[in-house]
Amino acid sequence: MKFINDQYEAYLQEEININRKKRIPRLQSSCCATLSPAGHSETCTVTRRKLKAWILRPLDVEFMRRLSKVVNIVPVIAKADTLTLEERDFFKKKIREELRANGIDVYPQKEFDEDAEDRMINEKIREMIPFAVVGSDQEYQVNGRRLLGRKTKWGTIEVENIAHCEFAYLRDLLIRTHMQNIKDITSSIHYEMYRVRRLNENNTVVAHANGIPEHHLAAHEM
Repeated sequence: MKFINDQYEAYLQEEININRKKRIPRLQSSCCATLSPAGHSETCTVTRRKLKAWILRPLDVEFMRRLSKVVNIVPVIAKADTLTLEERDFFKKKIREELRANGIDVYPQKEFDEDAEDRMINEKIREMIPFAVVGSDQEYQVNGRRLLGRKTKWGTIEVENIAHCEFAYLRDLLIRTHMQNIKDITSSIHYEMYRVRRLNENNTVVAHANGIPEHHLAAHEM
């Protein structure tokens, strides 16, 4: 929260300067909330395998509830290669249900769907949330090609192979298909809310310094 607010503050201060810099600091447009398995185990009703439960802990809920008010959140399941495809779908569905039950609005938010086509595209994305990804900074030779992946005794898990994980979908969402939309929501919604709040705070401080009653200030703002 502090990091994002500090960015908004730096942007605001640069915006209100008479002599602006040629390069204004960028705003934090999105945040990938990485979900880890809970401490207890749960039996997957599909595979009947008992494994650590991928559900939202109270800390996850509170963290995302607060963060969703200031930045676009994209939930992510890390180390998804520890789950079978059936288990992955099982826990993804449970997490989506918990997000809805706790009123956590993640990107892409339904309220910002512009038309029927936009809604159809975004619904497909919402059905994939949280994205199940596998990360690695190691390259391996696979069928004559150098690929990022993780080596296991069963073979190589390819980071950008959509049959292995959903990293490619997450990447495309953030830096290709929806990048401009994410920036627009950040600028017109999240940053604007911060800007209005800060300017109101400054007006209140100035009014108090000049001895103006607060109810007069509120009437003037209306």
